[in-house]
Amino acid sequence: MAAIINTLAAIKLSNPANTHVRTRSFLSPASTSFTRRRFTIKAADTDTDTNEVKGQVPDKAPTKEGSSFNQLLGIKGASQETNKWKIRLQLTKPVTWPPLIWGVVCGAAASGNFHWTPEDVAKSVLCMMMSGPCLTGYTQTLNDWYDRDIDAINEPYRPIPSGAIAENDVITQIWVLFLAGLAIAGGLDVWAGHKFPILFYLALGGSFISYIYSAPPLKLKQNGWIGNFALGSSYISLPWWAGQALFGTLTPDIIVLTLLYSTAGLGIAIVNDFKSIEGDRAMGLQSIPVAFGIEAAKWICVGSIDITQLSVAGYLLGAGKPYYALALLGLILPQIYFQTKYILTDPIKYDVKYQASAQPFLILGLLVTALAVNH
Repeated sequence: MAAIINTLAAIKLSNPANTHVRTRSFLSPASTSFTRRRFTIKAADTDTDTNEVKGQVPDKAPTKEGSSFNQLLGIKGASQETNKWKIRLQLTKPVTWPPLIWGVVCGAAASGNFHWTPEDVAKSVLCMMMSGPCLTGYTQTLNDWYDRDIDAINEPYRPIPSGAIAENDVITQIWVLFLAGLAIAGGLDVWAGHKFPILFYLALGGSFISYIYSAPPLKLKQNGWIGNFALGSSYISLPWWAGQALFGTLTPDIIVLTLLYSTAGLGIAIVNDFKSIEGDRAMGLQSIPVAFGIEAAKWICVGSIDITQLSVAGYLLGAGKPYYALALLGLILPQIYFQTKYILTDPIKYDVKYQASAQPFLILGLLVTALAVNH
């Protein structure tokens, strides 16, 4: 299952004159050689003026004085690392797991059939492992693999473009996480007594979306609208559906409601696009900030987040649940404050601060909505 919060840094670089990219098919078999290989990727020249961006992108390359904790989470201010297993964990970006795990909680709450028994707790923990470490880890590693040429421009110090981890190790990790996620999903279907393996197909469908989001020829992320909505729905809808299907029945009204909520995820995805403008523009990706410019993209970002939640609050009010609607409104207000303070001021400089400050209120709003549906 995909992903909201790729809160990673961008880096300011000038463009070298030539490009050399060594590629490898994702589906090709891994070499039996375990020799660590480095591949060098240099940014291609582009006629596009990137002066607007270069002046704003912070330099947050890993240093020896950086934080090892940040390195493990895969976020800004990371330290340099040579331990292969720590680098593997970094590729999965653990900082992006909580929204997926929380989505499972919301789905379980919305089902009305979760009980605090050892069996139900064990089921939910397995579902969280499937959604977070396995399939989100698969998605993040896969995305880094196919973004290695863009990262060579935006974040050349990342594990893959820097050569800190071998190609074969990356490909192996992608397959292991993908198959582990499917295996857990299938096991949960058996445990829950499903006649139709809905969790397995949700996991398979989410993994397919992750693949076409990152990989050519479709590479949904090339289009800001389609790619960001796919990302938002993967972070909000899919884990909710998994949690609800595990303990109850996934109904059409819940599918529509969560897809509506995924529009807020589109806004969160735009927050992550600001840091990548230089590389996206050089590689021809039409992210929202590239297509509309930073100023317009800021308002599209906050508008999609706020209007979506206000619409859900209106839905709850119309459904005769005014207290839940008021609670959701109360959680929207601090988000607007942090949007004004960070996103509308400088979305490149304050992307991580915004995510850390505002997202807890967004995900609490998801739980309020789930509880409202349950009642």
